[in-house]
Amino acid sequence: MPIALYALTVGAFGIGVTEFIIMGLLLQVSADLGVSIPTAGLLMTGYALGVFVGAPILTLLTRRLPRKTTLLVLMAIFTVGNALAAIAPTYGILMAARLVTALAHGTFFGVGSLVAVSLVAPERKASAISIMFTGLTIATLLGVPFGAWLGLAFGWRMAFWAVAGVGALAFVVLAALVPAAQDKVEPAPLREEFAVLARPQVQLGLLMTVLGFGGVFAVFTYIQPILTELAGFSKAAVSPILLVFGAGLVGGNLVGGRWADKGLNAALVGTLAALTLVMAGSALAFHSQVGAVIAAFLLGAAAFATVAPLQMRVLSQAGGAGQGLASSLNIAAFNLGNAFGAWLGGAVIAHGPGLSAIPLVAAAVPLSALALAGFSLALERRAQPSIA
Repeated sequence: MPIALYALTVGAFGIGVTEFIIMGLLLQVSADLGVSIPTAGLLMTGYALGVFVGAPILTLLTRRLPRKTTLLVLMAIFTVGNALAAIAPTYGILMAARLVTALAHGTFFGVGSLVAVSLVAPERKASAISIMFTGLTIATLLGVPFGAWLGLAFGWRMAFWAVAGVGALAFVVLAALVPAAQDKVEPAPLREEFAVLARPQVQLGLLMTVLGFGGVFAVFTYIQPILTELAGFSKAAVSPILLVFGAGLVGGNLVGGRWADKGLNAALVGTLAALTLVMAGSALAFHSQVGAVIAAFLLGAAAFATVAPLQMRVLSQAGGAGQGLASSLNIAAFNLGNAFGAWLGGAVIAHGPGLSAIPLVAAAVPLSALALAGFSLALERRAQPSIA
């Protein structure tokens, strides 16, 4: 694989850390800023909604910029946003800083996906996307547990300073390694890009992404209290278990990419089915310490196995003219799912059956994505001309 692809991986790592780091800091932020755990969890929801709103807007605003320039501008926004989070004196300002940081997220992965697939042969496109997203999985494997430890040892603000440092490093790596040849891209007319959004299969693909990840983040947003209150682990044990979760993310992400290269439709259905089964089983597994560790690994693997198939499904249905906007919107859809999941988990805690019911309630969300995938593929088969 080209070295420029791994430069994108570094950028994805930085953005992944800032997106997920709050999960390992919920208890510290809650105590320091005087808010409840569900309210602290809304920092995840706010970030995800910022991605959902910012991705299409920044994609359109930067569509005539060279792709490399766009990536560097976005990484600068990311770095500044994390520095603001580190000095935020109140919950409101911390939320605002998270929103600023979120503006870079969706467009970075949207533009990065297009750069990634342009660097490789057609039969390796899904694998290229999965390699870029490996930065996101490594962020969870190493960055988020390290951030949780750093927050526990030195305070949650130090964790955000560390992420700002990662952003500065990613800026340098992207500037050095992404080739200037990627700059020579003529955007499609706006009307053609927006016309793609009217395609039913693109709409179904985006909705699958929202639902596929909605259930994951209902659980993952509250993984710290799930592990401490249900499984009985100490706060110090959360970081090592997040390493196990992250190992599952890395493995599942790469498997999902290779599976999608061999057969996109089979990978789409298979990964969503596996995610539904794993989440339903974790409802019991999280009540024991051994079961919780196993469930953490399997949940990570099943969740990120869906990433490349879902992203490639939308890109394949969008076609050439609208791939830029569709790619960023699908990243926005991932984060709308994240926001919905974080809200759903908080609602189950605050107004529903409680923390222990989150995995079972959440499993219904990817199950609905699986049903939608079956419907979408059935429509596609029906639209294909029959061969006499």
